[in-house]
Formats: sequence, structure tokens, C-alpha cells
Amino acid sequence: MATFFEQLINGLTIGSFYALVALGYSMVYGVMKLINFAHGDLFALGSYLGYTLLIASSSWVTVHFGLWGGMAIAMLFAFVGIGLAGVLMERIAYRPVYPAGRLSLVVSALGMSIFLQNGIMAIWGSRPQAYPAAVVPSTRFSLLGLPVTSLQVVILLLSFTLMLVIWFIVEKTTFGAAIRATALDRSTATLMGIDVRVVIFFIFALGPALGGIAGVMNGLYYRAISFNMGWTYGLKAFTATILGGIGNIPGAMIGGLLLGLMESLFAGYISGAWKDVFVFVILIAVLLWRPTGLLGEKTAEKV
Repeated sequence: MATFFEQLINGLTIGSFYALVALGYSMVYGVMKLINFAHGDLFALGSYLGYTLLIASSSWVTVHFGLWGGMAIAMLFAFVGIGLAGVLMERIAYRPVYPAGRLSLVVSALGMSIFLQNGIMAIWGSRPQAYPAAVVPSTRFSLLGLPVTSLQVVILLLSFTLMLVIWFIVEKTTFGAAIRATALDRSTATLMGIDVRVVIFFIFALGPALGGIAGVMNGLYYRAISFNMGWTYGLKAFTATILGGIGNIPGAMIGGLLLGLMESLFAGYISGAWKDVFVFVILIAVLLWRPTGLLGEKTAEKV
């Protein structure tokens, strides 16, 4: 039983990474009907930005802000930097090809993914990098009889807080109503006075920014990062989005957490080498049962 709960904590921690990245996928697809294949590479770029900040000024950050303060600054740096990168990506790679249709957008997204991956490799090199142990909190303690690390607790608390904030903004605020209206019918939303450009700016800034924070948390948790890690995490986050219901914000959260739990439990009890195969078998089974995902895709009601 102790092994089960340990894998449960590990699964929730990993699933929180997937969920934060999946939120960005879901927001962009919900509004733009675009599968942003470059989203995973922005996650990887965020991990490298956090790594660079901690490496370049580790002693200064640690002395002035402490271990946790340095971690918070690295996450904030990645949040802002990747948010700006997301906005620039929309302006440069996507906006010029909007009139050409969705297929051209998908090709542009794939091109941006390749560009970002090779850009990371050109700047930081092809060899994996590692977050230094000195900047990673390593305190271990018992929580309800379960061995956990302080980093796991912070990752889970921060991830769930961010997810709740995004859910509240999208579901409970006036601006969130504008986002939902734009997702359902952009033309009608424009006629009703909603500035669609602001909505697009928001989703391309916030979605990648969440991925940037997830990238730093992933780097702190696993320590090792690589230039091509974005493709793997992007694919799994996209899987989580489909699992929960593409375009559905709560669905992206639940899909990411479920994906992390399934991976961790399968790796702990059966085989770590086959965990990805198991996850995709479960995904296929769920889609055969519910083609629109567990919570369904958000669509306009016909009246």
C-alpha cells in the first residue's frame, strides 16, 4: 500500500506538468482551432531559460533571495520570457497565414517546432544539461505517513493553484466569457463588440507562459533537460488534451493528471519500459468509448 501511495504522489507530480502544458494546447485550440505543435518546444525553452538564470547568477540569487526565492525568480523569468515568445510566435508564424486556412497553420506550427528545437540546440548545445543540485530543494519529510520532498509539495500546490486560477478566469469572469464566446463563434463575438485580437493575445501569452513554468518545475524535479524534450512532453500533453476533451479547460487539467497517474502506476507495478504503450492503449480505449474525450469538446449549441 505504501508503494501505491508513493506512486500516486509521483503520478500527480508528473501529471501536473502535463496538465499545465495541456492547458495551453486547449486554450489555443479552443479559440483558434489550431493544434500548436510548437507548444512543447516552448515548454523546453522555458526549462532552459530557468536553467540559464540559475546557472548564470546562482550565487547572487541564493545569497539575496535564498533557495526558494531563486526557484521562484527562475519560474517568473520563464513565465514572462515564454509568454513573450508565444506572442511573437503568433505574430510572426501564425498571423500571416490565417487567411490560408488551417492546414497552412499546422504546417507553420510544425516549422516553428523544428525552429525552436534547433534554436535550443544551437544556443545550449546538443548534450543534456542538468540543474545544479545546489539550487534544487532536497528536504524530505513524512506527510500522512508518506515520504515526500518539499519540492513535490511546492510543485503540486503551485500547479493546482495555477489550474484553479485559469479555471476561474475562463469560467467565472467577464473576460472569460469573452474567451468562451470567441471559441464558440469568432465572427459573432466580433459583432457583439468583443476584441478578438485581445483574446488571441491573451491565449498565446498565457498558454505558453504556463508551459514555461512547467518547464522549470520539470527541470528542478528531474534535474536533467535536453533540447528535444519538448516533442515528448508536447505529445503527451496533447494526448492529455484529447483524453480530457480538446478545447475543454477542466478536461485538459483532468486529462493531464490522469495521464501522469497512469504512467506512474504502470511504471511502478508493471514496466517502466512499456508505460508509454500502456498510456496510448488506454487513450485509444477511451476514444472508442467517448470520441470527444472524458468531458467532451466545447461546441456551440444549435438552437
